[in-house]
Amino acid sequence: MLSLLKTIRDAIASWWSEFTLQTKLLAVATMVVSLVMSGLTFWAVNTIQQDARMNDTRFGRDLGLLLAANVAPLVADNNLTEVAQFSQRFYSSTSSVRYMLYADETGEIFFGIPFWEAEVENSLTIKRRIQLPEDYPGDGEKPMVRQHTTPDGTVTDVFIPLIVNKKYLGVLAIGINPNQTAVISTNFTRDVTIAVFITIWVMVILAGVINALTITKPIKELLVGVKQIATGNFKQRINLPLGGELGELILSFNEMAERLERYEEQNIEELTAEKAKLETLVSTIADGAVLIDNNMQVILVNPTAKRIFGWEAADVVGCNVLDHLPPVVQREIIRPLYEMAAGECESAEFRIFINQPTPRTIRILLTTVLNVQRESIKGIAITIQDITREVELNEAKSQFISNVSHELRTPLFNIKTYIETLHDYGEELALQERQEFLQTVNHETDRLTRLVNDVLDLSKLESGRNYNFDGVDLAQAIEQTLRTYQLNAKDKGVELVQEVDPNLPLVMGNYDLLVQVFGNLIGNALKFTKAGGKVAIRAYQLDFKPSHTQSSPVRIEISDTGIGIATEDQHSIFERFFRVENRVHTLEGTGLGLSIVRNIIDRHRSKVHLVSEVGIGTTFWFDLAAFEEKAPPILIEPVAEASKITTA
Repeated sequence: MLSLLKTIRDAIASWWSEFTLQTKLLAVATMVVSLVMSGLTFWAVNTIQQDARMNDTRFGRDLGLLLAANVAPLVADNNLTEVAQFSQRFYSSTSSVRYMLYADETGEIFFGIPFWEAEVENSLTIKRRIQLPEDYPGDGEKPMVRQHTTPDGTVTDVFIPLIVNKKYLGVLAIGINPNQTAVISTNFTRDVTIAVFITIWVMVILAGVINALTITKPIKELLVGVKQIATGNFKQRINLPLGGELGELILSFNEMAERLERYEEQNIEELTAEKAKLETLVSTIADGAVLIDNNMQVILVNPTAKRIFGWEAADVVGCNVLDHLPPVVQREIIRPLYEMAAGECESAEFRIFINQPTPRTIRILLTTVLNVQRESIKGIAITIQDITREVELNEAKSQFISNVSHELRTPLFNIKTYIETLHDYGEELALQERQEFLQTVNHETDRLTRLVNDVLDLSKLESGRNYNFDGVDLAQAIEQTLRTYQLNAKDKGVELVQEVDPNLPLVMGNYDLLVQVFGNLIGNALKFTKAGGKVAIRAYQLDFKPSHTQSSPVRIEISDTGIGIATEDQHSIFERFFRVENRVHTLEGTGLGLSIVRNIIDRHRSKVHLVSEVGIGTTFWFDLAAFEEKAPPILIEPVAEASKITTA
């Protein structure tokens, strides 16, 4: 039972909680009005009933006294026939009397209307006695009145003592029918009260329905529409066929939503165009760019940053940038990032070397992004610059200056030493010693001249100077080079061999630069080839033809039977000031010849290759494009970055 009551109570509470405050207040007000009206009606009914009972009491008492006064003498004379006739006439002449009973002093009924004793004895042979109230005074002179309820209404019972000459003869009991006017009035008032109660609730319910249909529903629709507009749904419309002020309000709302929708479309188009411009601009800049918010979430990242950090296969937008940065970068910038997000600083700069995804040196610039008023921080811009080439160039520059200084210092020191000796002790030295000193000075001067010339040549190649490229006859260039070194080869006892294809086509190149390449390569070959050895230069056209040219390229090979180059040195042989003689301790040189060769061949859009084995010899070879006669001469600009040398 308790669980059932709890379930009912919970159901009522849940049902009541679903109503709005307005509905709850309306229900409470209706209940109060209904209770007040019911109370007033109940009070009116009770008042009418009390008045009716009082009137019935007076009427019954007066009627009883009147009857008692008329029948008491007849009862005293025992003239019951006259009593019966009088009573019958009186009962027949009025509808107010319900019954009339006569009882003797012992309470035994001897006559009654609508029945009497003879009929009772003949039909039922039953003796009846009147049941007097317990508080009836018996032989008192005043009548006693009481009321009892019947299906027809409240009946008034009046008990009048029959006294003649102060002698108590019995009692007359008269029943007075309910007052029909009062009964009808009471029923009518009750019906009216019920009707009023029901009418109040019906009117309230009808008012609520009308309010919901005419006011509440449009207002709710407007509320839903405003919420949708607030969330950015400008397609919201209200379709209610209403007139008056509500209709104008709904019409104005629809017009506002339509204008906002058009305005949003225009803004979206403009923002999309601006975003596309920004993304295009960011994606085309050479530096890496990453934009993050105050929570370190990535908003924008360009392809350069993805390439530097190896994010090509990862979608980092919307993720925490610290989770995807290389560990060394994360350790360096995590603290400044949080300081900038908190507004403690505006910018920071770092120079970091990273190993992943590829070894490189980068410069990271952190800059806060402020709002238009420059009052609050909206995010942080991270700029990543790949300065690996710059670092390498700076290191090469420093190394170059150091090497040049070292190379210049040695011959200058030797020249100064021997000249000072000749100056101070010239007369004391023998003629042969003075000649040896002068020969050494001359040798060091030539060495210094070669170094300066090589530095100047290398500087010209790397200075950005443009060279005119045209058709070059390789046979003529090779012939000129061999004539230059013919005497040198003869003095060393080295054989110079020329193997040039007689049908060799012209090649695209610069004649002077190619002569310099041949001179450096043949000079190095003679330098590192012992007497009895051989240096050969070959030029022939290859069999294959690249897809972008009409003729096959020409290959040039310079080979010797010299000391060879160790495998570990082959990757460094073309670097500046790298000299094999430093390893084999035989001959001297500037260490710039092969660097010049590499730069010149790079200008010809080709690469230098070498094959070497210590004690057997070395072969350098490269390919040159055949000259297309229909193509006009071209200017070849310097290569931005030197090509790497491959070995085979």
